[in-house]
Amino acid sequence: MTKRTYAIMGATGQIGRVVTEKLLERGHDVRALGRETKKLEALRARGARTTAARFDDENALAEAFRGATAVFTMIPPAYDAEDYGRWQDRAGEAIVAALKKARMAHVVDLSSIGAHLTEGTGPIKGLHRQEKRLEGLPGLSVLHLRPSFFMENFLWSIPAIREHGVNGSALRGDLRLPMVSTRDIGEKAADLLDRLDFRGRTILEFAGPRPITFHEATAALGNAIGKPDLKYVQLPYADAERAMVGTGMKPAFAALIVEMDRALNEGRIEPTQPLAAENLGRTTIEDFARVFARAYTTG
Repeated sequence: MTKRTYAIMGATGQIGRVVTEKLLERGHDVRALGRETKKLEALRARGARTTAARFDDENALAEAFRGATAVFTMIPPAYDAEDYGRWQDRAGEAIVAALKKARMAHVVDLSSIGAHLTEGTGPIKGLHRQEKRLEGLPGLSVLHLRPSFFMENFLWSIPAIREHGVNGSALRGDLRLPMVSTRDIGEKAADLLDRLDFRGRTILEFAGPRPITFHEATAALGNAIGKPDLKYVQLPYADAERAMVGTGMKPAFAALIVEMDRALNEGRIEPTQPLAAENLGRTTIEDFARVFARAYTTG
């Protein structure tokens, strides 16, 4: 095995943490980047070199990237941003400027299914803009990892299930999506970085082992938490938007989520690649339901 140095953005998040841990397990040097020093301590204890930095600070990012063999990039969420699209652009521009300063040759970029579309996809359209920025860097080989709907999104439903006894959103109950776990995404990203066999512009869409509906997912979650009669309810778009704002979400971001949900409901956000074995994770909704049950019990 060739020992390499990797810089991992969002290392304290659900995906970045797994990327960091898997690369450390394979004997690589890992620079773990996060926005909060305290959250990085566990990764430091495991052998990572850690850097706390704002992800819109191109100089701090460039310093962390410099000398690395490859970088895992992502635009982290900023739920407190008044203009989420502007935050995506500010962070995205800083990342690209930092990669240029550090003269990076390889990047695995966390994007999303649907990022080939320019408009009408909510926060995903910001990832489309970032893909184009990265592709504009001369000499950079970039692999855009485009996962499907995260199973972990259901964790946001825990308060509503506790308070109202239902799981709901603006998405159709019969909408069938190849939902994927963040652990599988992180493991796939680590594998791609470890192999480092991509050149130029590469796109890899990534999904769960099988497509499932929101009715089916809710049934699996309900069984895991001892509520076998748990039902999924589709909310009108306006009601879903008001509910998200009521939880403290910024109105502009809630509107983007509804825009994305509408695109999913209408079938405009779909995989564009055949989902072969290399495009599929291993975690089933039944596997994830056990994770959900622990969060439901302890949260």
